Formats: sequence, structure tokens, C-alpha cells
Amino acid sequence: MDALTEGYNDHYSDDAPQREEVDALTGLVVLEFGAPWCGHCQRAAPFVQSAFNDQATPVPHIKIYDGKGKRLGRSYAVKLWPTLIFLLDGVEIDRVVRPTSTTSLVNILQRYA
Repeated sequence: MDALTEGYNDHYSDDAPQREEVDALTGLVVLEFGAPWCGHCQRAAPFVQSAFNDQATPVPHIKIYDGKGKRLGRSYAVKLWPTLIFLLDGVEIDRVVRPTSTTSLVNILQRYA
């Protein structure tokens, strides 16, 4: 997997990491599953960006283009977009599906950052 960038990422990557790579990540990392054409994803994007921009310490944010046949999303049982999965040392600690405000995202980020 390419080096993780710190903070908010606005690009969905077609090149998803392997599950083993994600499981080996250290520290707090957020995976976001969705698609650039998804209306729910577009509506949630400002909330996600704001939540990440409010953090004193940047948290890596990996946006993954999800869809039929995409294995990483299925390994996390992603059913709706966007789904944000919060990982601590490669283990899921929380998730938010279709956020409609920054509140839940900021609360989780502050709790674990």
C-alpha cells in the first residue's frame, strides 16, 4: 500500500489495499467506502471533510471506491455508502454510515486520536 497521507483525502481510490495490509496499520486510521457518483457520498463529503479538518492531529483517511465484486468492502460487510470505518491498530473500533453532520465523526476522532 502506498504511504498513508495524513488528514482528509478527497479522492476515491480504485486501488484498494489488501485486507492484510489494512489489518497491519498502526494508530488511528479511517477507511471510507463509497463512490464519487453516489449522492449520499456527495452529501456527506462536507461533513467528513469538516470533521477531519477540525482535528489538531491529522488522522489518515483512506477513501476506497467500493462496488460489486470489491473484496475489501465485503470483508467489512459494507452495505450502504458512505460507510466510514474507524480502525485502531488495524482493528475496527467504530463505524458511521451515511453521516448527516460532523458531530458523530468528530466525537469518534477525538475519543481515539
